[in-house]
Amino acid sequence: MNLEAQLDKVLYRYDELHAMLAAGDGASFAKLSKELSDLEPVANAVRALKKARADMIEAEQMMADPDMKELAAEEYYALKESLPGLEREVQLMLLPKDEADEKNAILEVRAGTGGEEAALFAAELFRMYERYASGRGWRFEVMDSNDTGIGGMKEATATITGRGVFARLKFESGVHRVQRVPATESGGRIHTSAATVAVLPEAEDVDIQLDEKDLRFDVYRSQGSGGQSVNTTDSAVRVTHIPTGLAVACQQEKSQHKNKATALKLLRSRLYEMEREAKDAERAANRKSQVGSGDRSERIRTYNFPQGRVTDHRINLTLYKIDEVMNGTALDEVVEALIAADQAERMAEMGD
Repeated sequence: MNLEAQLDKVLYRYDELHAMLAAGDGASFAKLSKELSDLEPVANAVRALKKARADMIEAEQMMADPDMKELAAEEYYALKESLPGLEREVQLMLLPKDEADEKNAILEVRAGTGGEEAALFAAELFRMYERYASGRGWRFEVMDSNDTGIGGMKEATATITGRGVFARLKFESGVHRVQRVPATESGGRIHTSAATVAVLPEAEDVDIQLDEKDLRFDVYRSQGSGGQSVNTTDSAVRVTHIPTGLAVACQQEKSQHKNKATALKLLRSRLYEMEREAKDAERAANRKSQVGSGDRSERIRTYNFPQGRVTDHRINLTLYKIDEVMNGTALDEVVEALIAADQAERMAEMGD
């Protein structure tokens, strides 16, 4: 469907919703009201675009009148300059919405290849996202972590709560690679290691309903770094979803009840993400996405400390601000570039 047909469709649906609400259909009043409320800013933007186009044509015609030529020309060129911005605004509004964008997120960071250096890097990435969340006024709660005891993390999970969290963090999923000289390296050689990041939309009960008969619960004693027991009771919980074989574990709290609730939250979100991936599979087969494939095995970014640079390989963006990125203050520059690239790609598709 071309842009003009989409614009007309928006205005037709807006008028249709007004008529339906005026007719007083009580059964679906709330649903229709919400759709109208969501559509209103789009309809206003479409009207503003159509008016600007009509005013431009009128100004062009008035330029034929010698008495009006100068004034009309001024208006014509001002409108002509504003049109691309109005068109882009409307196109962005017409892009299909990801229903998960407004959800909170569950962040998982795991050390990959590289031994202790990878675990140290995983811990730094986890802190980077914590600082970034703090800077945006989001709430960052650690759900589970497996520390090495010397500053590193084998894996860590957190819930990030706030406005539009998943929309901003969903492109972080994948392999993050670090290049630097480890503190233990006496020869000054640069080592390469990696950590894997996964960002899942936090699923609610309404998104994924878990049937008790599909779940198997195992309890065991929490293990600290180095394998030592940190709890004298069986408070750690592992939940297995029998139909899919998916298993999650939590040992962060001393309370078995709290660990069970956290594990169920994480399981629900992983199942929700599996459903989203299944729905996206057909679309992905027809489209080689440069941004946001969410493939956890895909190397998405390199952090090169000797050169002070961070490179996102999906959009060929390089920033020589590694300290600012790692402390969370410059991460937005990467996030904004990824969002813009995704929008541009989807707008190009929409125009096909």
